[in-house]
Amino acid sequence: MTATTTLMETDLVQPETPSEPRARRRPLTGLVIGLLLLVVCVLMLSPVLWTAASVTKPTDVAFLNPPVFTYRPTFDAFVDLWQTTNFYKYLANTFVVAIISTILALVIGLPAAYALSRFPSWISVVLLILALVFRALPRFAVVLPMYDISRALGVYDTTYAVAVALVAINQPFSIWLLRNFFAEIPAQLDEAAMLDGCSRFQVLRRIMVPLMGPGIITAGIFVFLFAFQEYLTALILTDVNARTVPVFIATQLGQTLPMLQQAGAAAMLLTLPVFAFAFIAQRYLVAGLNAGSVKG
Repeated sequence: MTATTTLMETDLVQPETPSEPRARRRPLTGLVIGLLLLVVCVLMLSPVLWTAASVTKPTDVAFLNPPVFTYRPTFDAFVDLWQTTNFYKYLANTFVVAIISTILALVIGLPAAYALSRFPSWISVVLLILALVFRALPRFAVVLPMYDISRALGVYDTTYAVAVALVAINQPFSIWLLRNFFAEIPAQLDEAAMLDGCSRFQVLRRIMVPLMGPGIITAGIFVFLFAFQEYLTALILTDVNARTVPVFIATQLGQTLPMLQQAGAAAMLLTLPVFAFAFIAQRYLVAGLNAGSVKG
C-alpha cells in the first residue's frame, strides 16, 4: 500500500516539471514583444522626434545633411515664434474653433444618436449610410460650397464660420460613435423611466446623459482633435483674422531657415495638446466600452 501511494505521488509530481521551461520562456517572450513595440513606437514617432531635434538646434546646424547629433540645445525658435509672429492669436483661434465645434457637435449629436439607437428602422439605416457617405466625400466637395455660403452671409474669415463647417464635416463621426455608446445602454431603462412619467427628452437628459459620461467625453475628445488640427477647411474659410495654427505652419514652409524653424516650433506646440488628449481619449474609450451594463 505504501509503495502504491509513493508511486501515485511520483506520477502526480512528474507532469509539473515540463511547465518550468515554459515559465522561463514567458519573461523572454514578453521582453521580445516589448522591444518590438518599442521599435515600432520609435519608427512611428520619428517625424516628431526629428522635428523636436531640429527646433532645438542652432539655426546654422538645424538642417545640415548629414545631420548633426551633438549640439547645445536652444529654444530660440520658440522665443522668436512668440516675439516675431502672431502665433498667440493663431493658437487662440485654433482653440476657439475646436471648442465651439465640439460643443455644437455634442449638442446636435446626442439627441440624433439617441433617436437612431432607440428607433431602429430602415429610415435610421438610410440616415446612417448617408452620414457615412457625406463623411467619405472629398473634402473639397464639401468645403467649396461652404466658402460660397460664408461669403454670401458675410461670415467669411471668422472662427464661427470655420467651427460650423467643422461641425457639419465631423458630425457623422460623432453620431456614429455616440450611437454605439447608446446601444450599450439597455432600452429597459428608458421604459422604466417613461413608466414613472418621464418624456423622451427627460429620459435623455436625466437618465441617458449621466450614464453616457465616458461616451460623451470620448466623442468630444475626438471631435476636438479633428477640429484642432484641421487644415484644409481653415485654409479655405480663413484669410487673416481667423487663421489657425495649421494654416500658419503651411505659410512658413519653403521660406528662410529661421521661418522653417518657427514652423517646427509651432508644430511642436500644436502636437503637445494632441498627445495629451490622445491619452485621455484612450482611457475614456475603454471606460465607455464597459459602460451601460445592467446588474440584475
